[in-house]
Amino acid sequence: MRMKSIRYGLAVSVALITFLVYLPALKNDFVEWDDSQYVFENTRIFSLNAAFLRWAFTSFHAGNWHPLTWISHALDYAVWGLNPLGHHLSNNVLHSVNTFIVVLLVVRLWESGPKCSNGLNGLNKGFIAAATTGLLFGLHPVHVESVAWVSERKDLLCAMFYLLSIISYLHDKTFKTYFFFILALLSKPMAVSLPAVLLVLDFYPLERVRSFPSLRTALVKKIPFIGLGVGSSLLTLSAQHAGGTMAFMETVPAPARMLVAVKALSAYLVNIILPLNLVPYYPYPEQVSLLSPEYISAALLITAISAGVYAFKKRKLLPAIWVYYVVTLFPVLGLVQVGSQAMADRYTYLPGIGPFLAAGAGAAWLCMKFSGLETRGLFLKLFGAGAALLLLLALSYLTVRQTGIWRNSETLWSYVIEREPVRCFFAYNNRGLAFSRSGELDRAVADLRKAVTLKPGYADAHANLGIVYYKQGRLKEAVDEYMTAIRLNPGFAAARKNLASALYTGGHYAEALEHYRVVAELRPDDAGALADLGSAYGAVGAFDKAIEHFREALRLDPDHAEAHYNLAVAYSATGRADEARGHYDAARRARPGK
Repeated sequence: MRMKSIRYGLAVSVALITFLVYLPALKNDFVEWDDSQYVFENTRIFSLNAAFLRWAFTSFHAGNWHPLTWISHALDYAVWGLNPLGHHLSNNVLHSVNTFIVVLLVVRLWESGPKCSNGLNGLNKGFIAAATTGLLFGLHPVHVESVAWVSERKDLLCAMFYLLSIISYLHDKTFKTYFFFILALLSKPMAVSLPAVLLVLDFYPLERVRSFPSLRTALVKKIPFIGLGVGSSLLTLSAQHAGGTMAFMETVPAPARMLVAVKALSAYLVNIILPLNLVPYYPYPEQVSLLSPEYISAALLITAISAGVYAFKKRKLLPAIWVYYVVTLFPVLGLVQVGSQAMADRYTYLPGIGPFLAAGAGAAWLCMKFSGLETRGLFLKLFGAGAALLLLLALSYLTVRQTGIWRNSETLWSYVIEREPVRCFFAYNNRGLAFSRSGELDRAVADLRKAVTLKPGYADAHANLGIVYYKQGRLKEAVDEYMTAIRLNPGFAAARKNLASALYTGGHYAEALEHYRVVAELRPDDAGALADLGSAYGAVGAFDKAIEHFREALRLDPDHAEAHYNLAVAYSATGRADEARGHYDAARRARPGK
């Protein structure tokens, strides 16, 4: 009972320290990087009902399939509305909970280790290793991106269930292991690495794999996990293809991807050991060559570490940590990764536990080595304690500073642009959007034009430039930019919708109708797209068609206020006053005060 109290007290203490260090994140706003799609413009999460749950489990919105993440954002909206403080608070709490779980996990790993000279043994060592690992996990600035960015809720949720699944496996709780693994997959597909991690645990510290027959037995037991992972991967690939997020990687040759993956493996280690140059966005390199010093040095470093680990293979902890690190990073190393980034700090959220555990094991060994020293070892003990405290204070300072970069869209993207003024066209686009939202339209135009100059075929920047021109009343220029975006990307539904709205505003109802029709075809399950199409039919006097599409929109989203209101208008225009009255009332209930 006493040992149980110690472990939980230790875990709570480390989690509380983590929570306090991340308090500055509560001052942060949403940022112009997925937060609009995930939260403040995602009307789907504004209602917790059966229609929302159906959407959460069937939608490939934002190029992802992670229903539990959508449910989490919907719960936040139900409690906090669009107050960013509450959404950041949830992230902070989840990260602190994950830190709590990491401490318990390391203690459990220590208890599971073989009682031999080269194993994890001795609870005193275990507590030291757990405290060190937990503090590094909780306070390291490489994790700021996962915590301070609201849209990375998926990282935190996935990690929580992933870690709980590992603990359940160590306790031989089969049902709980599967249950938490499924929840992790429903939060983020990066959880697909879990079967391989469980196999690593079978190797060490559980030592269930000692021969080929035992390996075969262990692999057979992982088949259900692998099946779940394959199913999640297929859904994820479908979502990414639907969202067009894999187009970039399809243009990069396989050898180049492999070199970038090797470099990322080493770069993540460097960022963990020396977190002084962390950037929210690392653009994909334009030139990739094995003859380049940066790729040669990365390959040599990874080879040297692998050789060193193999040389100490009898001390199974190091090989287990290294394989864990590589396996958990594998899904996002660039071989099957999506998007135009070469790497991202958020990808180290789970993999970083490996290096942190190595540091924890080293700290435990040093503490035990010096514990037997008397007066002559006092200086070393004090020096070690002081160095540890300084390290934690330095990490906390760097974390608070990195959190400030995520204060708002302008600070975030200005920081990225300062470090990557040429390659980050993406940053100019997002900062331009932020200026547009704050009403600084001239600055928005300047940034978006810069994005288009850096990448002439950048459809998103053309579409966003159209939005700003529309706000400035430059209707013709807005239409031209939307048309350019659609020419570059014919399946760009958002640009086509904005084009239709601009044409509608200009009184070109027939042209607008055609574009709204295409948007509805591209987004057949989008109630807003169907409601817009209904409005366009109403504008040309086709009220029967308008009513049909408003009804379909309400089938998908019963609380869609505009659909209720416009359906009421259509019913009034066709003399169906009683039916109109009911939908006017429904519109008022869905949007009180409007």
